[in-house]
Amino acid sequence: EVQLVESGGGMVQPGGSLRLSCAASGFTFSMYDMSWVRQAPGKGPEWVSAINTGGGRTYYADTAKGRFTISRGNAGNTFYLQMNNLKPEDTALYYCAAGRSSWSPASLRKYDYWGQGTQVTVSS
Repeated sequence: EVQLVESGGGMVQPGGSLRLSCAASGFTFSMYDMSWVRQAPGKGPEWVSAINTGGGRTYYADTAKGRFTISRGNAGNTFYLQMNNLKPEDTALYYCAAGRSSWSPASLRKYDYWGQGTQVTVSS
């Protein structure tokens, strides 16, 4: 059974940091590109960041550049999103996703497997 389990969400003040983790099982993790996608209340899903199979290529939405860092540990079937200088507009449910197709890393169509999400709330 394929599973993607996010953790690390929580409530933080503006300017604070969080590190999200996603633990993968049930598929060959090292063969999949991985991504973080978020969805704020009342809004559609928004792609945040992606990383290729080997971890050598990373991609960021403009809203994440300079503040977020994506990484992966293939040995442990886990990948991460370090989020610094968080803003209230970063408040959302954050999902991790895995995909192998040739769609752009920023396209949600690329991803076959999805987690259940972890809530991030940025508020003073």
